[in-house]
Amino acid sequence: MAAFLEVKDLTIGFNAPEPTIANVGFSLEKGETLAIVGESGSGKTLSCRAILGLLPKAAHIRSGQIMFDHQNKQIDLLTLDEPDFRKIRGDRISMIFQEPMRSLSPLHKVGNQVSEVLELHRDSSRQTIKRDVLAQFDRVGFPDPERAYAAYPFEMSGGMLQRAMIAMAMIAKPDLLIADEPTTALDVTTQAQVLGLIKDLQSETGMAVILVTHDLGVVANMADQVVVMNKGRIMERGDATLVLGAPAHPYTQKLFAAAPVIPQTTAFIPPPPHDDLILDMRNVSKTYKARSASATQPAIIIKAVCDINLKLARGKTFAVVGESGSGKSTCARIALGAERPDAGGRVLFRAKVNQAPIEVQALSRAQRSAFQKQAQMVFQDPFSSLSPRMQIIDTLTEPLDIHGIGTKSERRDRALEVLEQVGLDGSMLRRYPHAFSGGQRQRLSIARALTLNPKLLVCDEPTSALDVSIQDQILDLLEEIRDARGLSYLFISHDLAVVSRIADEVAVMRQGRIVEQAPPGTLFANPKHPYTRALIAAQPAPDIHRPIDLNLVALGAGSSSSWTEEFRFDDNNIPPLMELEPGHMVRCHG
Repeated sequence: MAAFLEVKDLTIGFNAPEPTIANVGFSLEKGETLAIVGESGSGKTLSCRAILGLLPKAAHIRSGQIMFDHQNKQIDLLTLDEPDFRKIRGDRISMIFQEPMRSLSPLHKVGNQVSEVLELHRDSSRQTIKRDVLAQFDRVGFPDPERAYAAYPFEMSGGMLQRAMIAMAMIAKPDLLIADEPTTALDVTTQAQVLGLIKDLQSETGMAVILVTHDLGVVANMADQVVVMNKGRIMERGDATLVLGAPAHPYTQKLFAAAPVIPQTTAFIPPPPHDDLILDMRNVSKTYKARSASATQPAIIIKAVCDINLKLARGKTFAVVGESGSGKSTCARIALGAERPDAGGRVLFRAKVNQAPIEVQALSRAQRSAFQKQAQMVFQDPFSSLSPRMQIIDTLTEPLDIHGIGTKSERRDRALEVLEQVGLDGSMLRRYPHAFSGGQRQRLSIARALTLNPKLLVCDEPTSALDVSIQDQILDLLEEIRDARGLSYLFISHDLAVVSRIADEVAVMRQGRIVEQAPPGTLFANPKHPYTRALIAAQPAPDIHRPIDLNLVALGAGSSSSWTEEFRFDDNNIPPLMELEPGHMVRCHG
């Protein structure tokens, strides 16, 4: 009996004689999950785009077949014309794309874009379609589905946009879902819920899933079969239990060796002393006014950050973790002066030891220019942070040009230096961002932030788009630079395994407030707050025998009203941060 989907000897090339994808083949049955694993640029995404007929114009299919069971008839997807493909694409086969900012139209509301799928493929009324979309928004974790429905993409965080993409791909209940890094931009609790949602849909509809990911923990929790790719070729293929339990190919073994994990046992390490602070945030809050869904209703008041006190010691790494919308990135923007805190909040920055601090929130234009040479940011979304019209050499030398540093030749030499530091070749200087994979673009963003030799680096999810081996290299690089140059990091992340490795102190945020703070050894060995416990439980481990405990995740990541009385809070009853042991702060009632 023929498989539901079978890819046979797929070979794809561009203008070079050597093919980019060579003899790729795999099969999939209904209800199964196939994980395609490999480094950035290994051909995972290109192989999946061929299934949907979404290859770049320069790509040429040199050989192969993609056989798909369409209405109990085997058809070769590579032979379909565009009108026939439109009937299948989005309805029977859907795809969750890796970069939501690039995939969603900035000119249309999110709800309308998701509704379009049902408008094209279902004969339903607008009221029914909106009801179904709102229900799907609720299932993928939007705290306010109505507000998300009426929002534009630029009004949402990266994690929220990824939830919208997931809702769009799953709204029509497709027979085959291709998920290209579907949880990369999501915090671990939402990731666990989304993975659970995919499994629920599989059990309800018999949907097959192709999961493209670099997260081996996600693979261990989801996959029935695993395909490992490298440089456009399949290195290893087989049952997930065998591949994950006893990887045979050296490349697969290398991926597992590079995968970060939360240590099972950790020793107590006291928090860094606070006698030499490079960054000191005091009583920082931030309130926004958002437009309401109707012009007749008053503006919505959003408390993004509430009474944050954060002390970053020089040469150390302070990590802030929490779900999307918890206020992490707002803290980062306030630290860099891109946002001003509410009245009463102060952000103090000391570029040198024993130097009088400057008030970041009150800088003049000239002072801000000098401050920006000392403090740089690595953004979460490399697609939107790199200009598509600038060659990489111009992107890397632009900060030096703005601040009048060096000659043209010296700037080029500096660009080459930082490019090599992040693991890219100097021959790439004349390329444009679109010629790079998502992981490579993130490395370029890190290189750009390093060109000015800053004292403080604010990293907003700097490794979220990277495969495990490159992530390992970048973390090695960040640690090396920090230790060699005394660089300080404010590190925003949802990956607790990364945080456990790089951080000297960790603050866990929920609903704009710090709920627990401690050195990583203390936090991961002895978590006290239910939300912290949920974050740790939701972290996928690359071990097929350690599945995510969704019940524990739901308990801690749910409403604070579900927590025990000791930790419960609302706007009118906020417990203080109490020190339970040296350096271990927990928001709880005494």
